[in-house]
Parts: sequence; structure tokens; C-alpha cells
Amino acid sequence: MNANQSANVNQSSQGASAQAMTRIERVKAATRDDHQQIDDMVMAMKPFDSRVNYARFLKMQYCFHRVMKPLYAAPDLNDLIPGLSSRSRFDDVCADLADLDVARPKDTTPSAAHMAAPQKGPGRLGWLYVCEGSSLGAAFLLKAAGNIGLDDTFGARHLRGHADGRGRHWREFVAQLNELELDEAEEAEFMQGAHDAFAFFHGLLLEDQRLAA
Repeated sequence: MNANQSANVNQSSQGASAQAMTRIERVKAATRDDHQQIDDMVMAMKPFDSRVNYARFLKMQYCFHRVMKPLYAAPDLNDLIPGLSSRSRFDDVCADLADLDVARPKDTTPSAAHMAAPQKGPGRLGWLYVCEGSSLGAAFLLKAAGNIGLDDTFGARHLRGHADGRGRHWREFVAQLNELELDEAEEAEFMQGAHDAFAFFHGLLLEDQRLAA
């Protein structure tokens, strides 16, 4: 076997492997670096060292969930994903801000100005994947919030898990997304939507760093 043949075999093997993965497994793999970057930047701001730091984090959560709210309410998405509207955490974020007497941010951040969530098309599914995934990982954050006197009834409501359990709630969502029929172009939009959602939150983090400097 020559070098070209070997390369073709490797490409074919990689393609087959990608096809064997579920939609959610593919987007998870493709956005792993995006996700890690966000995690690292959030923890670097030490949101659970003080309520002042936590307020900064909470304002970013507000900005993110504010742009997500229309997606959770979209009738066509609720037809595709039954129960989607009940998953929104925007109201909980608003309640958390009120608990801590923190004013709601105005819609003036650079991120909000140039990259709001799409209002139509399958790219919205990628944004929803990122948002729902953050809920799955919030168990650690909720526990850390206890260090500054917050819990799922005061100040950290948006970090609480679903009554049925985080894992079960996430698995139901994953199954719903994996079962959707998307063509190649729609799959690409879905993937790009996930990248864009991470990029949006990354922009919020950069703006927070600028303001905190």
C-alpha cells in the first residue's frame, strides 16, 4: 500500500467513524475546544469566591438566556421538541438577579450587538444544544454557590436541576435532537449554531474582562 492509498484508507475510516456517531456525539466532539475555553475562562473569574464575582457571572447568564428565550418559545421548535418551552431558565436568572439586588444588564454588549441567536432555521438547534448542555454541567456550579450562601431557592435558581434529575432530563433532550431528520445543509447549520453559541458566550466573557480591568 502506498502513501496515497494509506491516506485514503484513513480518510475513509474517519468518515465511517463520524457516520457511526450520533448527531450529539458529533457536535460534542466538534465543539470540545470551544467548550473547554469557556469553562476555563469562567473558572478564571472565580465566580464563587464572592458575591461580587458571582454577580458578574450572573449578568452574563442573563445576557445569554435572554437571547435564548425566543428559541425556547418558538412554536415550530416546540413541535419538534415537545416540552421545550418549559426548559427555559431565563425567568430563574431574572429571579436570581432580583435576589441579589443586581440590575439587569442592558442589551449593549458587543456580543449581543453582532451575534444574537438566529430566529429561524436549524442553527437554533445548535444554540439549544449549548444551552441545555450548560444545565447538565451546572450541578458542580450549584454546589460551589453554597460557598457564598446561595442555593437553588435563593440566588442560584438557574443552576438547579430538573425535578426528574439532570441526567434524565438531558438524555430526553439528546434523544429528541438525535431523532430529528436533517439534510446535509441543515446538519451544517446545526453544527455552526453550536459554534456560534459558544462564540457568543465567549464574547460576553471578553467584555466582562474589559470592564473588570
